[in-house]
Amino acid sequence: MTSGRRWSCVVLALALVIGIPLGLRALPADGNPITAAALLDKIQGSRDVSYSGYIETLGTLQLPVADDFTDVGELFGERTRMRVWWRDAEEWRVAKLLATGEQDVFRDASGTTVWEYEKSLLTRTIDPDIRLPRASDLLPPELAHRLLADADLSEVSRLATERVAGRDAPGLRLNPGASQSSIDHVDVWADPDTGLAVRVAVFAKGQDSASLTSTFMSLSLGTPSRAATQFSIAPGATVEYGDMLDIAATANQYSPLRPPRVLAGLTRTSSSRNLRAVGVYGDGVTQLIVIPLSDRAAEPLREQLLLTPGVRQRAIGDALNVGPLNILLTELKGFEGGWLLAGTVTDRTLVRAGRQLEAGFYIAVPKEPR
Repeated sequence: MTSGRRWSCVVLALALVIGIPLGLRALPADGNPITAAALLDKIQGSRDVSYSGYIETLGTLQLPVADDFTDVGELFGERTRMRVWWRDAEEWRVAKLLATGEQDVFRDASGTTVWEYEKSLLTRTIDPDIRLPRASDLLPPELAHRLLADADLSEVSRLATERVAGRDAPGLRLNPGASQSSIDHVDVWADPDTGLAVRVAVFAKGQDSASLTSTFMSLSLGTPSRAATQFSIAPGATVEYGDMLDIAATANQYSPLRPPRVLAGLTRTSSSRNLRAVGVYGDGVTQLIVIPLSDRAAEPLREQLLLTPGVRQRAIGDALNVGPLNILLTELKGFEGGWLLAGTVTDRTLVRAGRQLEAGFYIAVPKEPR
């Protein structure tokens, strides 16, 4: 065989190795006759599906990046790459891939383990009743479950089938019926056999492009090995045990304030009624969270808000709109700090809620005598 022919064979082999997978992904997606109601039922019933894969999320929400909110700002304002091994809701591992390593979260029946490669730090904790979002919350199945949990059949319609992670995935669109929602629609594509969501896109009112997307780039159905979801302590690693209290969990545990049962016409969710100081209101994709912040927590956030493009200074506080998310930081009269209100609700709803809180429609628990 001549040198030219040998190189021709190499080129042909490379074309087959590279081109065949690309060609498979480029095949037109087949239509699927499944109805919107049946697809919604499948997605909502996919909690017990096991899987593993590689995921990319892309957020366009430029949130304030005060120290207590740095991770949230990155999750919703940047591209995040993750690998996941999901046995069930009580046993999984999510690795957030970073330029210099990775950060792993391991979940088992007794708690959560966070491994920070760069710091060689292992933290073992029990999740609090309320916490800020983390990478695992943006997995397509988890995001879809949250967004479609309270969906009404009148709010959903079918979308065309698309090719996602090598699968023909029928699509579902949710158009929220609540007038107070700042979300225009949510699009979800799912595996037709298991109902596992493989791609989710969230669109704000008045926006043509998605504010947040989460997509499987590769997906394997089936139960991953237990070895993949169990952590082995590396030699020389620092191990810490204790409560992992972020700003929301800290406020819920220590603030003397108690939010009202109804706020701006939205009822406190049944799942949040056991919370102390943090209130979650609304349902489905129309939700509002209110957090009483101490002065120590509120002031850095207020300073960062003032530096964020688009912030509006109002008599009631500092307001910011980023995609479907509206944020308001008020001042607490008679207390140091302020109320942080954030949610997928209209600006009008947010201001109404802030004025209720400003007017004292909350309970201040007396401090115990020393």
